[in-house]
Parts: sequence; C-alpha cells; structure tokens
Amino acid sequence: MKWNILIFIAGFVVAFAGGYLFMGMDNSTAATDQPESSVNETETKSEEAGENEAKEEETPDETEAVATGEGEALQANNCLSCHAVESLDLQGGTTGPDLSDAYSTVENKHGKPVEEFLQEPTSAVMSTVISGNPLPDEERKKIVEALKKASEQGE
Repeated sequence: MKWNILIFIAGFVVAFAGGYLFMGMDNSTAATDQPESSVNETETKSEEAGENEAKEEETPDETEAVATGEGEALQANNCLSCHAVESLDLQGGTTGPDLSDAYSTVENKHGKPVEEFLQEPTSAVMSTVISGNPLPDEERKKIVEALKKASEQGE
C-alpha cells in the first residue's frame, strides 16, 4: 500500500512537470501562445452557437479589460492560460479555477494571503509553475491588484 501511494505521487509530479515542460510555459512564447488560445476558444464558441461571425474578434469588454491593465498582468504572466477571471470578463483556460474571488479566498484555502501565495505557493500545481518561473515583485503586485479589483467587481 505504501509503495502504491509513493508511485502515485511520483507519477503525479512527473505528469505535471512533463505537461509544464511540454506546453513550453516560458515568457518568450507568452505573446504568441495567448492569442492563439483566445482565437481557438472564440472559434469553438462561435461554432457551438451556430454563428457566422468573424472568429478572431474578442468581446469589447474583454479587450477593454486587458487594454486598461486590469488583465494585462494576468495575461503577460500566463495566468490566463489556465485561469479565467469572469468578474473582469477575461476568458482563459479551464484547467485552473476562476480567479474572480481569489483575492478573498486564497488565505482560507492555502493559509496565506494571495501575495505570499504567489511568492511561495502551497498547492502542488502552482508551486511547480512558480518554481519554474518566479514572479518579480512588481509583476506580483500588479497581479494582486488585478485580483483585488476582480474580487471587488464580483461582489
């Protein structure tokens, strides 16, 4: 039984590390990866709804949120590749939870405020992501401000 647990944990760590490396989550590809995923999501939603509109358009709210800086830090640091922020109208990946209320809930879930969590995450997935690409202090502060605004708008 003990070996089974150890094998499971080792497989879990290898799978997430391999996925992270396979997806190439470095900053040099961040600018090209995000628009493609947004286009793919837009295409899928348009096809499902049966709309014949241009598939590369973003919604005005999403464009405005990113352009005004609310989502700029989240997009620049690849947060939106796994997470969405519905309260800011930022569509993102579905791998991670929606971050609309992260500012107020991270401390209860992980035992530390969101800024400390982003510096030293306590979840296995986020610790793998952050350890491979630690956030500079200025970027972390921008993300915290965006999450604070998202939490306020979600109330």
